[in-house]
Amino acid sequence: MSTARTRYYCAVEVAMDVLGRRWTPVVLAHLKEGAHRYGELRRRMPDVSEKMLTQRLRELERAGLVERTVHDGVPAPVSYQLTTHGRALGPVLQGLHDWGTERATRLGIPIEPVAPSDKTDHPTQGSQP
Repeated sequence: MSTARTRYYCAVEVAMDVLGRRWTPVVLAHLKEGAHRYGELRRRMPDVSEKMLTQRLRELERAGLVERTVHDGVPAPVSYQLTTHGRALGPVLQGLHDWGTERATRLGIPIEPVAPSDKTDHPTQGSQP
């Protein structure tokens, strides 16, 4: 995410500074479902490297879209969830999902989501998508 840029000519440029990096919208789409631990995010996105996922989560945290919570335990489990600012992207993410679904159907592209693990992955009850 660029912080050095001070001049924009279109509001979409501002949004794309945050959302335009590889894997960023996918991370946000998974967190839209609710809080997830790092390992569950990795399982849901098998093609993203650990380094890339960590980098994107840190960038989204700095941008104020994602909140990182460390829970009690050894080793201390960490979960990620959208902040209020991140949840405001819900309609945008839903629009991308709907458009992607329609396009995949039209082009005959299979979408094979990774099923969540059998373990409880939402460390806090009542987490909001």
